[in-house]
Amino acid sequence: MSDRMSGTAFRERIATGTILPLPGVYDVFSAILTCRRFDGVFLSGFSYAASAYGLPDVGFFNWRDVAEFVSRLRSVLPAALILADIDDGFGDEVVAAHTVRQLEGRGASAVMLEDQKRPRRCGHFKGKEILPIDEYAQKLRAVLAARRSLVVVARTDAVDPMEGLERARHYAELGADAVMVEAVRDLTLIRRLAESVACPVMVNQLHGGLTPNWSLAELADAGARIVIYSTPCLFAAQHAIEGYLDGLARDGRLAATGTVEMSACAGVLDQGMARL
Repeated sequence: MSDRMSGTAFRERIATGTILPLPGVYDVFSAILTCRRFDGVFLSGFSYAASAYGLPDVGFFNWRDVAEFVSRLRSVLPAALILADIDDGFGDEVVAAHTVRQLEGRGASAVMLEDQKRPRRCGHFKGKEILPIDEYAQKLRAVLAARRSLVVVARTDAVDPMEGLERARHYAELGADAVMVEAVRDLTLIRRLAESVACPVMVNQLHGGLTPNWSLAELADAGARIVIYSTPCLFAAQHAIEGYLDGLARDGRLAATGTVEMSACAGVLDQGMARL
């Protein structure tokens, strides 16, 4: 899929009016498994920082990490919708615009750009600070001017719900293709935002986060059009790996045949080889 087609495909999908769920992935293997079940993936900064660096989501991964991740995914998932987390754009408006051009050139379908100050942190953690609205607006304009068809989701990390609502509305007026208020706790806010902007509204669902675990149907009814799930693959992998290794440490041997289906893993990898 070309860079221009990637963004176009994302736009066409959200234009259908059917809500788009995008599970967060942390590597190519988790992305392949996800795309057997969903139309696309979310390249989660939280999951990538944990997987690649063993560090928390406080700004350690950079634009090169995301660009390489997008390239690896696009090479094996030519038709997938790929939404990439780019934090605050990894710098000022010049760096943010460069990041967007790089990702679009490598096949990203969409990016999420937040209005946090550095040092930044996971949107569901305490201690967040946000940029003055004019400073973020300058960055958002630069990103919108730099892309061709790439979809740009403007995210606000405002802690006060009403400030988040107003910021999201303003970002929509500036031309963002979609908007999101991070760590939203009330479906009413999602509904109010959806009713007051012309672009799609996105919601982030995170295990243990501040946002309630709403169903896809509840979110769709409130007016959300895109839902990202930041950590399901990462947390599922941790649970499965620890359980398996506990058994290995306890029993001193590999798990019994049937506990782990090795042929399933081999089949996924064989599909990758077939593309070479």
